[in-house]
Amino acid sequence: MNVVDKLIEKTIQTKNPTVIGLDPDVTKIPTCYKSNCNNSNPLSAIAEVIYEFNCDIIDTVADLVPAVKPQIAFYEMFGIEGMKAFKETCKYAKEKGMIVIADAKRGDIGSTAKGYSNAY
Repeated sequence: MNVVDKLIEKTIQTKNPTVIGLDPDVTKIPTCYKSNCNNSNPLSAIAEVIYEFNCDIIDTVADLVPAVKPQIAFYEMFGIEGMKAFKETCKYAKEKGMIVIADAKRGDIGSTAKGYSNAY
C-alpha cells in the first residue's frame, strides 16, 4: 500500500483529516523541557529537548490525527544532532502508527527560511 492510501486509511480510521506540524522553534518550547535536560553538549542538548517535546506532542495526538509533518529546517539548523532528532521523531511517530510527511521544501516562509540560513 502506498503512502497516500495509508493516509486515506488513517484519516478514515481517526475520522480526522488534520496533520500536526512539528516545527520545534526552541525559543518557544516550554522552559520545563530545557530545565530537565542535563546534556552538557549544547547541540545534543537542543536535539534532546526537541525530541522530548515532539514525543509529548505525538503521544497526545497519535489516536486523534493520522499524521505529523516535521519541518526539517528546525532540525537542520542544529547540524547532525538536529538531524538525529528529526530521524528519531519520525521513527517514534511511525511506531505510534502515524504517517510522517517530511516538510523539506525550500524557498519557504520567513521562519523556515531563517532556519535554513542558520543551518548553512
